[in-house]
Amino acid sequence: MKRTTLSLIAGTTALAAVTGFAALSVPDAPGTDTAAKAAAQLPVERTSLLCPAPSTSDLAETSYTSFTPVTKGTGSGGKAELRQAAEESADAPADGEGKGKDDGEGKGKDDGKSGEDKPAKPVLTPKEPGKPVTGDTSGGDAPALVGTADGRFAPGWTVQETTEVAAGTGRGLQGVNCTAPDTDFWFPGASTDADRTDYVHLTNPDDSAAVVDLELYGKDGALKSAVGEGITVPPHSSEPVLLSTLTGERQTNLTVHVNVRSGRVGAAVQALDDKLGGDWLAASTDPSGSLVLPGIPEDATSVRLVAFTPGDADADLKVRLASPSGPITPAGHETVHVKGGMTTAVDLGDVTRGEAGSLVLTPTDRSVPVVAALRVVRGKGDKQETAFIPATRPVGTRATSADNSGKGSTLSLTAPGAAATVKVTASAGSEGGTPVSKTYTIKAGTTQDIEPPAPGGLKGTYALTVETVSGGPVYGARTLTASEGGVRAFTVQTLPDDRGTVAVPEADEDLSVLQK
Repeated sequence: MKRTTLSLIAGTTALAAVTGFAALSVPDAPGTDTAAKAAAQLPVERTSLLCPAPSTSDLAETSYTSFTPVTKGTGSGGKAELRQAAEESADAPADGEGKGKDDGEGKGKDDGKSGEDKPAKPVLTPKEPGKPVTGDTSGGDAPALVGTADGRFAPGWTVQETTEVAAGTGRGLQGVNCTAPDTDFWFPGASTDADRTDYVHLTNPDDSAAVVDLELYGKDGALKSAVGEGITVPPHSSEPVLLSTLTGERQTNLTVHVNVRSGRVGAAVQALDDKLGGDWLAASTDPSGSLVLPGIPEDATSVRLVAFTPGDADADLKVRLASPSGPITPAGHETVHVKGGMTTAVDLGDVTRGEAGSLVLTPTDRSVPVVAALRVVRGKGDKQETAFIPATRPVGTRATSADNSGKGSTLSLTAPGAAATVKVTASAGSEGGTPVSKTYTIKAGTTQDIEPPAPGGLKGTYALTVETVSGGPVYGARTLTASEGGVRAFTVQTLPDDRGTVAVPEADEDLSVLQK
């Protein structure tokens, strides 16, 4: 017989590092000291990201930026890569050749064969943490991407998909952070209005099929739709579902609930407007009694709040704008009443009054879980463009925004409670440059728009990493702008904690396991 000694901490570390989202606890034995031991924060070891098919427009130009911040304790091994997902839906074009590239590497071509017959070459393969890698594609046949990272590339891995569409429905700048797979998503702010073409993109990263229910909620409650039940997403595939095919009702404001019965998927809503451009609507944070929606641009001409509470109880919320000078109550919109199970929309107009801000929702009395998002419009007449800001988690320990250039990026940070200090680090550029860090103090109840620091000798694009140094919770968003045919196009991505580490408790003794 051979005796192998396994420490408890080694076992729990492996489990926590693989899952990446669970904090483990060890119950105290009877008669022992019940004082909790400090948990170590260890890097996650594996993670996945899913990027939706960017556009069906032949005029689309799409770029991808992959970045992993340097994390202590990760060792020297590991890799990250993005590969094409198969397209199975008749609502979207079939796989193209995928013109993805990263500094001259693989073209990502799968010759029309399935992943089982001949795996597609990686579209994007990062070389090292701390330096972004970029790739691009054009046209309307670019597929969804399935990405995996392990070892030193996993903690905080971020991929940004940015698409410029010169004309047509949804013209403008469309951006989305590629999402981690999950089983539950809420999208307040979708629509089946006559001017809107909204798709919910479902991407399955796993070896078995996922089964998904799509539930739609309008101003009067749930919309009946048997078509949205039991949607099968094949393994390693992406399924775009046109919302207007799920219901015959025209609803200006909808909440979409993606409920995964079996497996897991990545989900995002592409909202395309005939007149107001278009963008990606990312999922709201989990239902909560208080919500923060950061990063409303100072020149927003129209802001619409869309909120939904999943339960039967109504929610009454205070509405506050965290401005650069402090919290402001929007005139005429001091509170909002959200009926249980019904989507509520409130047009706030030019609520920022020429100053950047963040919307803060808090309960007036009892706390009722709510999800929410903002539709933000800039410009006037035929020069209008749209973006969406969902409620988000705080920056927490660290959050990252990829795909920044020397100009056109704005970082918006808000501290709705206590004042806070954050450190913002600009990474090396994708083609050269030296990282730069700068510290900012955000006053309590305010939003601060900053022109982010740029790397010294910048070449290419770079990533911004935000870390909380001290004080209360901070919420953030990054705005990208570009000029498209005289329209000041823009897109906004929130900056939730990257959950790159997991808490693992310490243990006092080893467990001995006997093996033959």
